[in-house]
Amino acid sequence: MAGKDCVISVGDVDVEIVWFDSMGAKSSSILVKTPSVSILVDPGIAVMHPSFPASYEDKIRWFNEGYRRILTAAKEADVITLTHYHYDHFIDFEPRVYIGKTILAKNPNKYINDSQRKRALSFYKNLLEHLGYNLETYLSSPQDTLEIPDPLKHIPKAMAKDYGDYSSRKKELIKKGLKWFWGRVEKWRRYPIIPELRLGKTRIFYADNKCFSFGRTRICFSRPLFHGIEFSRVGWILMVMIEYKGIKIMHTSDVNGPIIEDYVDYILSFKPDILFLDGPPTYLLGYTMNRINLGRAINNGLAIIDGLTDKKPYIIYDHHVVREKNFIERTKPVWRKSAELGVFFKPASNICGYDPVVLGKQ
Repeated sequence: MAGKDCVISVGDVDVEIVWFDSMGAKSSSILVKTPSVSILVDPGIAVMHPSFPASYEDKIRWFNEGYRRILTAAKEADVITLTHYHYDHFIDFEPRVYIGKTILAKNPNKYINDSQRKRALSFYKNLLEHLGYNLETYLSSPQDTLEIPDPLKHIPKAMAKDYGDYSSRKKELIKKGLKWFWGRVEKWRRYPIIPELRLGKTRIFYADNKCFSFGRTRICFSRPLFHGIEFSRVGWILMVMIEYKGIKIMHTSDVNGPIIEDYVDYILSFKPDILFLDGPPTYLLGYTMNRINLGRAINNGLAIIDGLTDKKPYIIYDHHVVREKNFIERTKPVWRKSAELGVFFKPASNICGYDPVVLGKQ
């Protein structure tokens, strides 16, 4: 389904839709091409969950098609970004994607949970073995004096928010989250350090809160952000910002809406021409997502649309949010607001000429 026609072009920058959830497999991968460099953002893909309304055969077919699209895009890429170590954001391990590339990756030594740390170890072990090296010989001593600031200082708006009847419960969750977080810090201080690597043409740099230049193209990354709500147990992610001669592309990775109010300011400060905004996981409503946090995500989406109206950007609203057929009804205000203001606001599949497969119109 995806192909060379799945492209958004602004000036000299082309952004190709590689694969997204709206196309039938979990992914949020794009290929950004500027005159100076080609960047493949988050080359990962995973099969849809059991409750997704499609046959198992269709889910596997979409997964395989997306996997092939990622391999094709990787051939054209000079740079690979990995915003975190979930399989819908990185493939472990496929030499055709990574060998000979510059890899800008989330630091696997801190701001990471146990499962992502395990996946990162596997990824770097496999990469090194493919190149004829042993990861164990590269690991360095733990950072037992590692200093980590209080993460709440970075989200003052979320912390000052009045949650009404939910306030006492929110305070309880924040207290539990902080206890969990400081426990994680102690783990990070004991981790053997996976270093950045320069192995011939294959180079790995940790991207957290850093910028990299390739000719006139600049790629910047956020500090580690919560994957969804405050102290989300699934870990941390990085946002990606790409700029070429004033043209700006932003990929929010997994902020889930965003749910956290302070991340809205971060997005608006960049003023993207093309914004890949991952929406809230409405398919988890009543499970790991409650209506309070869904409301926050919707209000934050409205603030982003309103704040970028003068810019008239392309906003691609996809990943998580299109994993169940009632997603438009459950996030109706953002669709209505974007239509009222004339803002381009669509799932990725619409760039390729069809509606999200979850709607069953294909």
